[in-house]
Amino acid sequence: MRALVQRGVLAVLLLMTGCTDNGEVTGPTQQAPSGSARASSTPRPLSTPSPSPLAVKSAPGVSPSSPSVTSRSLAPGELIALNQTLIGAAWDNNVTEARRLIDAGADVNYEDETQQSAFLIAASEGYLELLDLTLSNGADVHARDSYNGTALIRAAERGHADGVRRLLETDVDINHVNNPGWTALNEAIIFGDGSPRYVETVQLLVEGGADVRLPSQRDGVTPLQHATSLGFQEIAAILREATEQ
Repeated sequence: MRALVQRGVLAVLLLMTGCTDNGEVTGPTQQAPSGSARASSTPRPLSTPSPSPLAVKSAPGVSPSSPSVTSRSLAPGELIALNQTLIGAAWDNNVTEARRLIDAGADVNYEDETQQSAFLIAASEGYLELLDLTLSNGADVHARDSYNGTALIRAAERGHADGVRRLLETDVDINHVNNPGWTALNEAIIFGDGSPRYVETVQLLVEGGADVRLPSQRDGVTPLQHATSLGFQEIAAILREATEQ
C-alpha cells in the first residue's frame, strides 16, 4: 500500500516538473530571462551620458544654443577647461574651434594669468573674424590688459586698421590712457612706422573723436609733435588739420 502511495506522489511531481519517470524533459518550464518580452511588457529606456562640453558639436540643422546642447550647467572644472582651451584657440586664430567652445559655454572675457582674453587677443593680433565672434558673444570692450590698456589701444599699437574700425563701432573709450601714459592715438604713432596701415589707423581714430591735443602723460608731448619728430608726414598732416579745426 505504501509503495502505491509513493508511486502516486512521484507521478504528480514528474508531471509538475515536465519530466518523465526516466528523467527526460518534456516541455519548457523555465522562467524567461530578465529583459525579454516575457519578462516585461515595457522596455527600460537606455540612459545616455551627458557629453563633455569639450565634445559638444551641433547636429546638422540644430542650433548650438538650443536647450538640447547647452542646458546642462557646467561644473567649475569644466568651465575652466573650456576657457583655457578658448585662449589657445584664440592665439591660433582657430575661429571654428573658438565658436564651438563658446557655444559650449566658454567665456570670451575670461582672462588667464597674464590678463589675456580671447577678445583682447583678437584685437591685438588683428584677427578680425575672431574679434567679431567675441563681440557678438558679449565681449567687454572696457576690459583691460596687464598694462591697463583697452582692446582699442592694442589694435592701434599694431596698426590693425580694420580692428580699430570695428572697435570704434562700440562704446569703447577712445581716449583711455593706459599705465605707460598713452592713448590709442599715441600708440599708433609712437609704436608705428608711418606706413599706410598706421596712417589709416590714425585717420580712423581722429574721425572717431580721438583728442588730438591731448599730450602723452608719459612725456607731455602731443600726438602732432610725436609724428613730426618721427618724420611721419602723412600722419602729421592729418593731425595738423584736425588740430586747426
